[in-house]
Amino acid sequence: MKVLSTVFATLLCAAVSACSGSQPAAAVHATPVAVAIATNGPDQPSLQLHGIIASRDEPRLAFKVGGVIARIGVESGENVRAGQLLAELEPTEIDAQQSQARELDAKAARDLERGEKLYADEVLSLEQLQNLRTQRELAAAQLRTARFNRQYARIVAPADGVVLNRLVSAHELVSAGQPVLQVSSSQRGYVLRAAVADRELLPLHIGLSAQLRIDAAPDVPLEGAISEIARAADPATGLFTVEITLAPTQLRLASGMVASARLQPAGAARLVRIPAGALVTGEGTGGNVFILAGRQAHRRAVSIAFIDGAELALRAGVHLGEQVITDGAAYLDDGEQVAVAPASAPAAAATTPAAASAGRR
Repeated sequence: MKVLSTVFATLLCAAVSACSGSQPAAAVHATPVAVAIATNGPDQPSLQLHGIIASRDEPRLAFKVGGVIARIGVESGENVRAGQLLAELEPTEIDAQQSQARELDAKAARDLERGEKLYADEVLSLEQLQNLRTQRELAAAQLRTARFNRQYARIVAPADGVVLNRLVSAHELVSAGQPVLQVSSSQRGYVLRAAVADRELLPLHIGLSAQLRIDAAPDVPLEGAISEIARAADPATGLFTVEITLAPTQLRLASGMVASARLQPAGAARLVRIPAGALVTGEGTGGNVFILAGRQAHRRAVSIAFIDGAELALRAGVHLGEQVITDGAAYLDDGEQVAVAPASAPAAAATTPAAASAGRR
């Protein structure tokens, strides 16, 4: 009996020693988080535009005079070379007009030659000679017009490009200036044409850079700059057309592609910017974030100027260069101990509400 009492006492003392020794070994829990540094940014939000890609040059080609189309030698989507004959009118009427003008010019030249001789012999008056000279000039001008019209009774490609639209067919009667073909030339590059409201127009200016993405290739970033800004609104929509010229790219572009552009107007002032994910609570223009100080998270009230995509522009609350907590901020209490997770291991994935609650228990 004495032996059993001694063994029990020994085990009890060991158990007590083990319990008392476990207290200093318990580690203080630190919630894993990710942080971001507060940066400086423009005091105006960026502008997101959506529009259509087009060649800078897309002329609608037409005949100078009206007539019956003899032939159209190209189809929509066909590649053409500079100087290539695309379409022409039936030449009968135009050739007859040119022949008539040539004969009238020749007759006026003969009449003037005889008049000069008669005037030298004092048979013809100066007024009559001047009338003959005028008739000669009018006939020559009429001949030049006929030759010019004959030249533009044919449509040739102004540059290498692609036929976008064939608007008429052979044997149709067309009037002077009626569009026949629309061609696209990539020699002067491509542009994005978009429409903006008046409140978005004011901060824009020629030369403002833009970052573009095409819906067909969203992972390929493109650069560009504003090249034209309309000074009159479209009467039908009330919007203003903005043209952004794209920088050269290896991407195969085509007219009609849908794209978006992000522009950042430059303001005179600067505001502190933080990731939008750092905001834990918000109401109106106010909110709260957590600032990292040493190894502790401290709640800070902020004043929000505007939201710009994935960023918050702040009027007050955070100073430039301070570290704000992003991933894991929703699970923190003021003054809580934190551990900054490596960039390769997102804290949001590792810190679930259940894990954070279990860790605090």
